[in-house]
Amino acid sequence: MSYIAKTQGNTSATGAVALADGTLFLGQGAGASGVRVGELCFNTAITGYQEILTDPSYASQIVLFTFPHIGNVGANHEDREESSPPGSDAARGAIFREPITAPSSWRADEGFDAWLKARGIVGLSGVDTRAITRLIREKGMPRAAICHQPDGNIDFDALIEAARAWEGLECADLAAGVDADAPFDNAEQLWKPGEGYGALTNGDYHVVVVDFGVKKNILRNLASVGARTTVVNGDASFEDIMALKPDGVVLSNGPGDPSATIERAGDTIRALIASGLPILGICLGHQLLALALGAKTMKMAQGHHGANHPVKDLATGKVEIVSMNHGFTVDPASLPAGVEESHKSLFDGTNSGLAVKDRPIISVQHHPEASPGPQDSFYLFRRFADLMDTHRAG
Repeated sequence: MSYIAKTQGNTSATGAVALADGTLFLGQGAGASGVRVGELCFNTAITGYQEILTDPSYASQIVLFTFPHIGNVGANHEDREESSPPGSDAARGAIFREPITAPSSWRADEGFDAWLKARGIVGLSGVDTRAITRLIREKGMPRAAICHQPDGNIDFDALIEAARAWEGLECADLAAGVDADAPFDNAEQLWKPGEGYGALTNGDYHVVVVDFGVKKNILRNLASVGARTTVVNGDASFEDIMALKPDGVVLSNGPGDPSATIERAGDTIRALIASGLPILGICLGHQLLALALGAKTMKMAQGHHGANHPVKDLATGKVEIVSMNHGFTVDPASLPAGVEESHKSLFDGTNSGLAVKDRPIISVQHHPEASPGPQDSFYLFRRFADLMDTHRAG
C-alpha cells in the first residue's frame, strides 16, 4: 500500500483524498463534513468554479482545480448552472491548493466554504495538486474517496476501501438522476452587467430541450437567439416531444456513460432523427446522437475538463477556444456513411462535433454556452437557429 501525505505546513489533517490504488493525500477539510466517493478529475479553468461545481455533468465526480486560488470571490445565487432541483446533485468533492479566503467580489452573497457546506460538497485544501494532476495524466482518472473530519479522526484504511468499492462511471446512467422531474419553460436570456438576466418576450422559435442534466446557460443562449424553450425529462417519448410542436430539439449535456443512457433514450432520439426536425446535440447529447446514428463511444483516460481547449471548426477552418467537460468521446473511425466530423480537438485530435448530410442535425462535444469559459462558440446557437429557419421555409 503506497501512501503520499502532503500537508503544506499543516500540523494536523482534517481532510484527505484516497485513491483506489492506496495513494493518500492529507490536507485541511472544508465545506461539508463526511465522506464522498467519485471519479477524480482535474479542471484547468482559472475562473468560474461555482459554475463548474453546479454543472450536472460533474455528477459522481471529485473536481481538482489546477489553479491554486479557488474560492476567493465567494459564491452568489446567480452563477449556478443546474436547471432543476435534481440537477443540484452535481460534483461530490472539490480539491484546491490554497486554503479558502474571505470573498473579495461585489457579487458575492456568501463565502465559498459556507456555500460548499450548504450544497453537501466536501472540500480539501493544502494538498499538492500538481502531483495529483500528474498522477491523473499518467494513470487516468481514478476512483477516489474524499473526506472532511473536523476533529481530525480520519480512518485512512476505510477511506481507501471506500474508493476501491465504488463502481465507477462506466455503464452508469447518471443522467437519470439529474434531469427535471416535470417539464418547465424558459425565457431567461444571458446576463448583462448592470441589467442581470433579460427575458425573452416574443420568441421566434419554440425549442424542446431533452434534459439529461441541462445547464442554465444553454437555455439562456437559446433564448438570446429568439428561442423559447420547453425542457422535458430525458425519458420523454417521441410523441410527448412532437405534441409540443417544436421548431427544433436540443439534446442536452449530462453525466455518465452514454452507452448506458442510450438504452432508455435511443428510441426517442432515433425517431427524432427520422422526423427531419432540426437537432442540436451538446456534450452527452452529442454522444447520444452519435450512438443513435450508429457510431460508438469510448472512455477517455484523463477526459477534457477546462476552459482553454482549442477546437477547429472543419467547415470554416476557424479555431476557437472552448469549455469542455467530458470523460467519454465519440470514436470518429466508427462514424457511419452520411455522418461527418465537423469539429476536432487540437489538443489530442479527438472528435468535437458532428454534422449529418442532408439533414438539419449538428452536435458538439464541447460546451458552447461557455459557463465558465470563452464565448467563441456562441455562434453555434445562431447556426442552430438558421437550421430552424431553413426547415420552416422548406
